[in-house]
Amino acid sequence: MEQIKILCYGDSNTWGYISGSNHQRYGNDERWTKILAKLLGNNFEIIEEGLNSRTLISNDTRPGKEGKNGYEYLIPCLDTHDPIDLVILMLGTNELKYTYNKNAKDVGEMLEKYFVKTILNRKSQLKESYPKLLIVVPPLVNEELNATHFQTNKYEGATQKSKELNDIYKDIAEKYNCYFLSNQRLETGIDGVHLTKDSHKKLAEMLEEKINNIYRTI
Repeated sequence: MEQIKILCYGDSNTWGYISGSNHQRYGNDERWTKILAKLLGNNFEIIEEGLNSRTLISNDTRPGKEGKNGYEYLIPCLDTHDPIDLVILMLGTNELKYTYNKNAKDVGEMLEKYFVKTILNRKSQLKESYPKLLIVVPPLVNEELNATHFQTNKYEGATQKSKELNDIYKDIAEKYNCYFLSNQRLETGIDGVHLTKDSHKKLAEMLEEKINNIYRTI
């Protein structure tokens, strides 16, 4: 039987950034993408496409931060891994940085226009199919922890905005008949942005249940 191919498209929380570290990554037995692959078994192929500082459409102007615009790489990524059965999309946190001056509604509109519509309408070049989409709400930002850890408030106002994303993303998922997973039970570590090791495990378990329900005939 041909494996079901699942693309995980996200930022540092998909890459596996260890909270509070200096760009250290959780291991293959710790980050949610690898745990999910083990839980689902051989019927599925899990593709990791996480990138630190990835935004939706904003360009990071810091030196050495080129290529962080998530939309610019989206179509090449979809075509690289074609055919894709399901995309797990977990993006939006980096757009909440104070420097980008976006509110939660702005983030939702960008997600809908540039990602949801693109993914659902990107026909496979190899067969008569389009990817399904599972939208995951990124974890709540704890701006106080982040400011304390980094000694700068680059996520000023992001806590409330990230709370609002749950309803906004859910409405988008319902509008386009996508699958949806809230950020309930997902906790961040010492830097207030990146998932704890325990939350990586929880996210993998929640996704396994969701995916098995989608493909329960297997």
